Amino acid sequence: MSTQAHRGMSTAQRAAVSSSAVALVLGVWQLSGSLQWIDPLLLPPPTEIIRTTADILADGYRQVSLWQHIWVSVLRATVAFAAAIAAGIPLGLAMGLSQPISAVLEPFVQFLRPLPKIALIPLTVVWFGIDEGSKFFLIFISCFLSIVVSAAAAAVGVNKNRLRAAQTLGANRYQLFTRVVLPNALPEIFTGVRLSIGIGWTSLIAAEMVAANSGLGWMVINAGTYLRTDVVMLGILLLGGIGYLFDLALVLLQRATVPWAGRDA
Repeated sequence: MSTQAHRGMSTAQRAAVSSSAVALVLGVWQLSGSLQWIDPLLLPPPTEIIRTTADILADGYRQVSLWQHIWVSVLRATVAFAAAIAAGIPLGLAMGLSQPISAVLEPFVQFLRPLPKIALIPLTVVWFGIDEGSKFFLIFISCFLSIVVSAAAAAVGVNKNRLRAAQTLGANRYQLFTRVVLPNALPEIFTGVRLSIGIGWTSLIAAEMVAANSGLGWMVINAGTYLRTDVVMLGILLLGGIGYLFDLALVLLQRATVPWAGRDA
């Protein structure tokens, strides 16, 4: 019932409902500050955040421009995401297709995956120092392990009837992988990558705790120590917006490369 209703909404209707919901929240948020329902120190209204944004665009934050804070964080995350995807998908597929490989690696993957990545900060500083290496590692490991698990699950979940049908038609191992396993696994892999990128993006805060002097995560942490909640809210909004753009880019890439995703078998 709910699925049919969801599919029955047009793109314009969904956009209208979403825009109305956002406008309502922003309106209530602004009123809460203007009418002093909530102390602006605790929750600055949107107009104050807009003024703060204009000030930081003009003067920067802690002698660093806002665009540089954004660029540093996006670059750190993008490099780590690309490395995690490049390494995690092949390893996960190998685990899903080979029981010996899965038996060897799964205990380590399942042990490390739920481990709070902030607990690794002392070790990363010892291993990689306080430069970019430690920040890259924290973001990378947050994404990598989840991508491995999702890719392995996608490979295991490939329809066995399709595999048997392809084997009956004489497909070799390479053809089975490229024409059956990979096309069937890609939609689930994309879903896993999207979730993993979200996890990795949230780990940016922890990564930029390691002797950073720029970046959105650092800006939020630094502003918090001085009770600059307007700057904290600006950083949170930017982090959320950029995270949304990362996810949107993956959705568009999935639609372009895996157009069969979501279709009935």
